[in-house]
Amino acid sequence: MSQPALKYYTEEEYLAFERASQEKHEYYKGEIFGMSGASYKHNVIQVNIITLLRSHLKGKNCRPFGSDLRVHSPKKSLYTYPDVLVVCEEPKFADDNFDTLLNPAIIIEILSPSTANYDRTTKLDLYLEIESLKEYILIDSTRTFFVHYIKDNAGKWMYEKADDDKDTLVIASLGFSAPLADIYDGI
Repeated sequence: MSQPALKYYTEEEYLAFERASQEKHEYYKGEIFGMSGASYKHNVIQVNIITLLRSHLKGKNCRPFGSDLRVHSPKKSLYTYPDVLVVCEEPKFADDNFDTLLNPAIIIEILSPSTANYDRTTKLDLYLEIESLKEYILIDSTRTFFVHYIKDNAGKWMYEKADDDKDTLVIASLGFSAPLADIYDGI
């Protein structure tokens, strides 16, 4: 039996569909992917990170956002909803709807069993193409662990990882640090 042909959407069709939808969907190279809800642990980690970042960034020119602000990577035709992102300059949007950000400085994804492989591979490659991005952080929701990608002054990406409650996540471009025990507080 033959497979039905995939329907490919233009970016304009995706945005019209997404803005009319009650659910969130990601878009990559013409395909639309539905997003499922997140686990309790995922949500606890997300709230902890946003709270810590907001407290640290208060009064500064950077602002954290949760997973309802869409990010677009024009080079790779990607529209996605990172779990946490930080903007550190005047936000640039794709259009006058002000719902699709073009210039995130920091993106944080919280890994869950269903998305971990995608976040570590395909999404990693796509995010690292965003010119304004300085740091990309993957935080595991099933165990104490993070991987942190950092762009150096020459534009090369390096990474570090940690897996102990006593370790600290340092986001150098924000002058931010938090022990993993604070990030995983409540789990």
